[in-house]
Amino acid sequence: MNLGGYALKKDRRMSALTLRGACFFFLAAGILALGYAGYVVADAHAYQAVEKSKFENVSRSQVLQPVTEGGVIGEMDVPRLGIQTMVVQGDSAKILRRAVGHMPETPLPWESGNAALAGHRDSFFRPLRNIRAGDAITFKTVNGDFQYEVEYTEVVPASDVEVLDASSGRTLTLITCFPFYYVGSAPNRFVVRAREVGSPARFAEHPDAASF
Repeated sequence: MNLGGYALKKDRRMSALTLRGACFFFLAAGILALGYAGYVVADAHAYQAVEKSKFENVSRSQVLQPVTEGGVIGEMDVPRLGIQTMVVQGDSAKILRRAVGHMPETPLPWESGNAALAGHRDSFFRPLRNIRAGDAITFKTVNGDFQYEVEYTEVVPASDVEVLDASSGRTLTLITCFPFYYVGSAPNRFVVRAREVGSPARFAEHPDAASF
């Protein structure tokens, strides 16, 4: 009996089985990953549709509406880029998976100061790579509609929190990861700074409008 030949055939069969098992494993992992990605996209799309419908049917009044964690603030629109997304109070992973989040440590749009919004570079804020100075941004909120004009963009390290610093008047800062096509945790942040133009649509005639 040729024991050497038998051992060689056995090793080949084991290698083939191992390779086949690895192929099935990676195939299954790929299918699961695609399935999860599809679920995330579908979930975000459904959430946006439902919340947009609710927002459009909200009864507007001159009473300042409170905003709670996870509550919808309004809808942001950048017409030239085709961005139209719901904005939610908070910046948790769940919120940013479904919408753009308002960073709670910054003022709300109807308050004086620098309102900051965060969004994922591979979903709602992907088109920001093409934004430029002069672009218009509309932010329709539960407490008025606000118009902004982009002043500038910049790239900063992820650790740079100065972009959240207070500002005079009303400004809007959009933040997403950079580079846009980076694989993994991106080292930098892409920042868009816009300044309010005109007057809020809802509180212009309110006796206490200046305090908002």
